[in-house]
Amino acid sequence: MSGNGDGADGLRLASARGRWVMACVVLASGMAMLDGTVVNVALPRMGRDLGASLSVLQWVVNAYMLTLSALILWGGALGDRMGRRRTLLLGVAWFAGASALCGVAPNEYVLICARALQGVGGALLTPGSLALVRASFHPDDQSRAVGAWSGLTGVAGALGPFLGGWLIDGPGWRWIFLINVPIAVAVVLIAVAFVPESRDPAAAGRPFDTLGACLAAVALGGVSYALISASSGSPVVRVVLAAAVAAAAGAAFLGVERRARNPMMPLSLFSSRLFSATNGMTVFLYAAIGGVLFLLPVQLQTALGYDALQAGLATMPITVLMLLLSARTGALAKRIGPAVPLITGPLVAAAGASLLLRVGPDSAYVPDILPAVLAMGLGMSLFVAPLTATVLASVDAEHAGLASGVNNTAARVAQLLIVAALPLLVGLSGDAYTSGAAVNRSFHRAAVVTVVLFLAASATAALFVRPRHVRHRVETAPRPVCRSHLSLTCPPLEPGPDASRRQRQEDGRRGSGAGR
Repeated sequence: MSGNGDGADGLRLASARGRWVMACVVLASGMAMLDGTVVNVALPRMGRDLGASLSVLQWVVNAYMLTLSALILWGGALGDRMGRRRTLLLGVAWFAGASALCGVAPNEYVLICARALQGVGGALLTPGSLALVRASFHPDDQSRAVGAWSGLTGVAGALGPFLGGWLIDGPGWRWIFLINVPIAVAVVLIAVAFVPESRDPAAAGRPFDTLGACLAAVALGGVSYALISASSGSPVVRVVLAAAVAAAAGAAFLGVERRARNPMMPLSLFSSRLFSATNGMTVFLYAAIGGVLFLLPVQLQTALGYDALQAGLATMPITVLMLLLSARTGALAKRIGPAVPLITGPLVAAAGASLLLRVGPDSAYVPDILPAVLAMGLGMSLFVAPLTATVLASVDAEHAGLASGVNNTAARVAQLLIVAALPLLVGLSGDAYTSGAAVNRSFHRAAVVTVVLFLAASATAALFVRPRHVRHRVETAPRPVCRSHLSLTCPPLEPGPDASRRQRQEDGRRGSGAGR
């Protein structure tokens, strides 16, 4: 390995093998991100082709989010024990198989089941990609490797609307799933040939919190079923029963997490008021983002007559602004503290969401839609990096990994719940999503809901994020990687170069053991 520029302490980023490892993890995480980016754009076309109701389209989104949200922390623990490369390979193969089933699904029921299976694959491959980067590369290259992973994966997210829209308008929406198969084959071949195995030796003695993961899935599934059934006019008894099952499973989950030896979500983390507040902010913010990205493509295609490519490209400025500005706003928050960005960022995003009230059948993109998209992108760029840094600063350094996992799960759960609840809140159900007038009315109500959520996040920051209490801790906290706001899969945070020396040395030893 030394002949390729690799050493006993792990791979070097500039080496040939290091570049192959980077290609593998970027393709793997980019595959999941691409899927999350383009599915919302494809919903109107899916609905017409399958003759599906809005509740079916909600389940197309939420079946994936449900299994992903419930199992992603479990998937990360599995990688630590089984081996991160092995778990990534399993996740990629599973994801590809489920994607192929999505692509050939003969009806909406098969499609929903295949999406749930896709979420299982996503829960295995998503945490493994970043974990492999940190475990495989030399400690001196880890920060640059994670930065490269984040940037290249972000580029994949930016290309998603273009590629997805082209596929939907061209070969058809099924190809947004089928394209995952050749990507997965490439990932598997590269991983087998070049990616070193790594695992956490200490994880071998830790039990899996399988019961907690199952209870979380039942609770989230019950809530989603109750909300979607209520919006579709299902009998009240069915809605109440689903809600009762969700409440019982949620209570049981909390009991299991309180008593488990190795809980999936340690409740002790929430003893930190700052950690609880920032996760509450995460729920508000990602519910707002998820709501916009769920209904905006429907509004553009149904009420304004956009094709899928145009609808996908309409939101691309958000991604571009995130790629250009998130690192800078993270650095700004490190200098002045996170309070100001966390208060003002949601306010700017709320202003952008309020501009969506002007978007209607006669709207033009540049004067009416682009200002709203730019304002929301600017607001998101202001709050994402400080939010994730504050989450990590709110707990002790040894709990940073758990804190980031819980926070990313909170973001996914928020998106799952808003997709289930928003049509009920705005009065959109059945096949009304095919009517431009009905969609336009509901979209304007959804814009108001989004504004309220952004304002709630800003108010939470104003109440709980105090500059004098947080600034020093954020300055010494692990540096966050910008989340993919457009994707329904948020990559884990980076415990970057400001993490504790002991953590970096431990990762270096793991990488050296895997890289020999």
